Amino acid sequence: MLNVLRPLTWWFAVIGSAIALAVGVMTTVSVVGRAFFKSPIQGDIELTQLGIALSISLCIPWCQLRGANIIVDFFTQKLAPKKIGFLDAIGSAMVALMCLLLAWRTGVGAVAVREAQESSMILGLPMWWAYASLAPGLALGGVVALVQAWMRLKNQMLVDADNDADGKPS
Repeated sequence: MLNVLRPLTWWFAVIGSAIALAVGVMTTVSVVGRAFFKSPIQGDIELTQLGIALSISLCIPWCQLRGANIIVDFFTQKLAPKKIGFLDAIGSAMVALMCLLLAWRTGVGAVAVREAQESSMILGLPMWWAYASLAPGLALGGVVALVQAWMRLKNQMLVDADNDADGKPS
């Protein structure tokens, strides 16, 4: 499963990074245009908001796969590896639930915003595009976290099967 997820999440992250880079270049051009030519890029704020939100949602799966999210282990650093593994599995399951819930609600929101025909203030972009573009990254992040939770729990079951009742290797 990871053989499929790894390249997919990598491409999502590359696309998300390219979008963030494009937003950075656009912002620079807009600021320079505003400062020197009194001519900023129209709708730069709208494009920045949309671009950065999309970039973040596309990078979430890679971040989750690599374990690059913030972990506060102050209370767990002295626990046994088995207990830490179990807590990591629960954490991954919670991230999966959150991401999948956000993907679902973002999709529902996209449909509602499309039906309402909402558009951005300056550029008049259909707002449902913004909502719909966030769902794939969030969904993939949820799938990655779900697979990680399953793999961690499976690993815990294998560790339990290899140990006797005292927790010592048999």
